[in-house]
Amino acid sequence: MLIRKAPDLRFSDITPKPLYLRRREFLQTAGGAALGAAAAAMAPPFAASANAQAKTAAHGAKLADVKKSPLSTTGEMLTSFDDITSYNNFYEYGYEKDDPKQNAWHLKPRPWTITVEGYAARKGTFGFDEFIKPFPLEERVYRMRCVEAWSMVIPWVGIPLKDVIASFQPTPQAKYVEFVTAFNPAQMPAQTTRILPWPYVEGLRMDEAMNPLAILAVGLYEETLPNQDGAPIRLVTPWKYGFKGGKSIVKIRLVDYQPKNTWQVMAPAEYGFYANVNPNVNHPRWRQDSERRIGEFFRRKTLMFNGYADQVASMYTGMDLKKNY
Repeated sequence: MLIRKAPDLRFSDITPKPLYLRRREFLQTAGGAALGAAAAAMAPPFAASANAQAKTAAHGAKLADVKKSPLSTTGEMLTSFDDITSYNNFYEYGYEKDDPKQNAWHLKPRPWTITVEGYAARKGTFGFDEFIKPFPLEERVYRMRCVEAWSMVIPWVGIPLKDVIASFQPTPQAKYVEFVTAFNPAQMPAQTTRILPWPYVEGLRMDEAMNPLAILAVGLYEETLPNQDGAPIRLVTPWKYGFKGGKSIVKIRLVDYQPKNTWQVMAPAEYGFYANVNPNVNHPRWRQDSERRIGEFFRRKTLMFNGYADQVASMYTGMDLKKNY
């Protein structure tokens, strides 16, 4: 048997921890059956009804007046509430995928304020409820793809980012939108380390921010957003790699320069500004043409723009999508 040492392993070769912990279920289910039959038999324990799991999980407060959005992705099984809330990248709480669930209890998402700055007629600091009240709460089911080659299907609840931006009345100088997340080491323990330069910063070009798919999420499964998923408010851009989704946002700036996002600062050779899902461009340390959907055992083909090309490709006409992937 060939055993590869750690330096030879790619991150995408590593089985996600939730699947590893369920390996006994796989062995019991597979038995001595043929591979195809085993794969079919695996589906119930690996992808059990998300609704059933959601009812038994410890959830937040129920959100009222949530409307289903026609922009939702259809025909795909939702990732379970348990997986969405226990397999996360949220470096403010640690490097490992289960660190956010273990450590995010420190966060106090209320009271919360969001400051709007920059080239806009309407600026200021707003309480969380004041900030979201003018906008409809919509459930948007989106595929979410991590640059580490794993993915989920998440029923976000959010408000349309384009409506939020329009309410600020941006001036012609506003070309980009910069999102700054919370810096609070007392509530975000890993901010006492140098894992990343804090606070976490993300940015979008103005037309990206105004695309109908972009939302500011405040919940999932029609309940308030769990701390470990970016409470109380986070960015969701489903056609981009997941690191574009800044969590626990405290400041939105309308600016005339291209913001330097945190991963672009941290590792410029690996992470750019656009972060559009392009399966034809490999990450320097792993492939991007396939992904492992959390809750499934086998890998699947990755889609251009994460499957949202019809809605977003026109924004990148004429751009080199190998350079600006």
